Amino acid sequence: MKNHLHLLFEVEETPLSKIMQVMQFRYARYFNKRYRKVGHLFQGRYKAILCDRDAYLLELVRCIHLNPVRAKVVDDPEKYPWIGHSVYLGKLKNDLIDEDLVLSQFSGNKSLARREYVGFVLRCLNEGHQEKYYKVKDQRYLGEDEFIGQIECKERNFESTMYDIPIEEIVLEVSNATRISQDKFYSLTRGRKGAYGRSLVAYLARKISGCLVKDIAEHFRREPIDFHILNFTALSVVGVLQYSLLPLAL
Repeated sequence: MKNHLHLLFEVEETPLSKIMQVMQFRYARYFNKRYRKVGHLFQGRYKAILCDRDAYLLELVRCIHLNPVRAKVVDDPEKYPWIGHSVYLGKLKNDLIDEDLVLSQFSGNKSLARREYVGFVLRCLNEGHQEKYYKVKDQRYLGEDEFIGQIECKERNFESTMYDIPIEEIVLEVSNATRISQDKFYSLTRGRKGAYGRSLVAYLARKISGCLVKDIAEHFRREPIDFHILNFTALSVVGVLQYSLLPLAL
């Protein structure tokens, strides 16, 4: 695909937003440096759809690998180097792709699984655009009603655990706990103490109050990417602050 790409992630501990922000930031920096460009590389925000793994994992893998064929870029997915098809065939290695996750759906024997996988993909080689994989609910869910209902229930439960604590209160508590002046939090210079304090505030504001990264960034007059690429390690401090902040919400 010349102007977009499709990625299939199984998200675990690291949020998708953080993965995408870091990836986009680093690729844009690489691209601009190589081609001597400046400014934004990507147009708008990426589109993310939460899919029912049990029902759609294999279908989505097939759909993504057949996209270059359906776009008439190549006549065989194996000829397109920018997809993971050759990894599943065992002809290439890529540490970013968990081939066992997909191949195990066909057979516990890897050689047999590869043959089954190839047959599964090529059976739909001549089919056109598959509209069924674009019928999403609320612009973000792909799955049956039962799956969507479970996800929405989890979201409501998550939202109910959020507390209405202003960022200013969090800044004050972090400042008191770390003995870092609040002025350093808002300084536009690249001071280490200020960056450390902002990282604590950002983590707590998201975890306890459910604040959006863009709102935190605006509060400190920073770019959102500054809060996505923080290397945060002070978990013991966060634990103490988290419990000290909760009474403010009661």
